[in-house]
Amino acid sequence: MSTESHTTHDAEDDIRNRDIKIYVNGDLVHRDDAKVSVYDSGFMLGDGMWEGMRLYNGVWAFFDEHMDRFFESCKAVSLDVGMDRAGIMDALRQTTEANDMHTDVHCRLMLTRGVKVKPFQHPSLSRTGPTLVIICEHSKPAEVLQSKGIRLATVPQVRGLPMSQDAKYNSHSKLNCVIACLQAEQAGADEGLMLDPHGFVNTTNACNFFIVRKGAVWTSTGDYCMNGVTRQKVIDLCRANDIPVFERNYSLVDAYGADEAFLTGTFGAQTPVAEIDGKPIGTGERPVTARIRKLYKELVQANTSA
Repeated sequence: MSTESHTTHDAEDDIRNRDIKIYVNGDLVHRDDAKVSVYDSGFMLGDGMWEGMRLYNGVWAFFDEHMDRFFESCKAVSLDVGMDRAGIMDALRQTTEANDMHTDVHCRLMLTRGVKVKPFQHPSLSRTGPTLVIICEHSKPAEVLQSKGIRLATVPQVRGLPMSQDAKYNSHSKLNCVIACLQAEQAGADEGLMLDPHGFVNTTNACNFFIVRKGAVWTSTGDYCMNGVTRQKVIDLCRANDIPVFERNYSLVDAYGADEAFLTGTFGAQTPVAEIDGKPIGTGERPVTARIRKLYKELVQANTSA
């Protein structure tokens, strides 16, 4: 059994990323000079929202769905974006043009409540307007992930109830997930499989989680996990292509006995799971996952065709 560590965000090395320009509040600066204030609410408190997106053939895949989530999350925490969707698109265009980027590009778009006048929690102390940062990198998922798969360990850290910190917020406050990742690493795995508050299988620290049993695809109810864009696309593709799919409560027993398991996320699309808690998943054959990957690739192509 391999002990080499992987993550769902492993990418092929690209030397072009050493000199990329970063968008910081309208300025485009070399990555080494891209800075925000230590008084910024994002640095100080994790007070902000972000989106991960991918550029294919000069088009941001599923841009509207990502912006729906982004603007809805910002509204929910009274965070003024400071521009509309067209403004975000223009900022993305400026960033990709400055870096001569066209395809296989990953973006992390980050918005915080901005610089504070005093180093304390209250949102009213952020008075200069929001801070918008866009990092775009040349980025292709490492092919080894498709052959090796990810090793998961069930961790004690859970995705909590909505009234503690709703998992549907793609917030800068990711300590909950960082703790889960550390717990998985300390258990000798690549990522943490997180349960919901009732003990049902939920999500990983970085991605949404699916299993395949007897040709049917299962995922969590969605009540306690990030409302992933890729997650929803997989559910929609299954429904449109006569692949049985269920959003339901299920336990670790069901996951251990699955024929296949995979993760979904904007970066890696669908990443196979090789083992959970040291138990191999299935036989290593992944026909349903392969079919979903093909359908998803076709969907991205259709969505980003000029």
